[in-house]
Amino acid sequence: MHLRAWPLPALLVWAASWSVFLAGHRWLGLPPVAALLLAAGLAVTFSFRGSTRWRRIFIAWGFPVSLAVSGVLGHVPAWTWLLPLALLVVLYPIHTWRDAPLFPTPAGALAGLARLVPLPAGARIADAGCGLGNGLRELHGEYPQAQLSGLEWSWPLRLACAWRCGFARVRRADIWAADWSGYDMVYLFQRPESMPRAAVKAGRELRPGAWLASLEFSVPDRVADKVLVCPDGRRVWLYRAPFGKR
Repeated sequence: MHLRAWPLPALLVWAASWSVFLAGHRWLGLPPVAALLLAAGLAVTFSFRGSTRWRRIFIAWGFPVSLAVSGVLGHVPAWTWLLPLALLVVLYPIHTWRDAPLFPTPAGALAGLARLVPLPAGARIADAGCGLGNGLRELHGEYPQAQLSGLEWSWPLRLACAWRCGFARVRRADIWAADWSGYDMVYLFQRPESMPRAAVKAGRELRPGAWLASLEFSVPDRVADKVLVCPDGRRVWLYRAPFGKR
């Protein structure tokens, strides 16, 4: 059975959360609330792997709901059960829910990008929605002399990304409100529904000669200037400004 086949991801996360909770509470002697918070944090972290919003919610809430029904904890304060929701909102703010969930750029996904789209030393490249920094690491491998920037709205993810990617300038920013005009390339790994909006913003802000690079999802009704075929068969769709109709 494929490990991504639904509902197997949810079942695996729930089982892992139960293991963390029991190990923390019974074996390590953690207070029940502390063990619950630790296990709920694990569930919320992996909930971003869900392919839809409802699947992410099921993954995040499956463990605390099953714990409540089981009666293992007996009576606990009612506010305790809001912890998973609070963690989810902190890591994945509500106003970003229409954008892509946290799904890292796979290792090696951008191999060959610099050969296909050579950029000069000191070129400015942004990863719009950098998450934990996997995309920035791949871009750094392709363009080691570039000035890399990461834009991420979630402040915990922004801090984690900055820690992992000391070679880049990572700041908390709304990718749709940030100014793209100073970049030679803007990289995205979003979702199909985000691409028309990204194309409009790129067409309005990117200077002539700059690139919009999108892993896996193309811009509807526009022919890519170049396409990079990734080792795993995915594609990086590359569009060069100016964005006239094609």
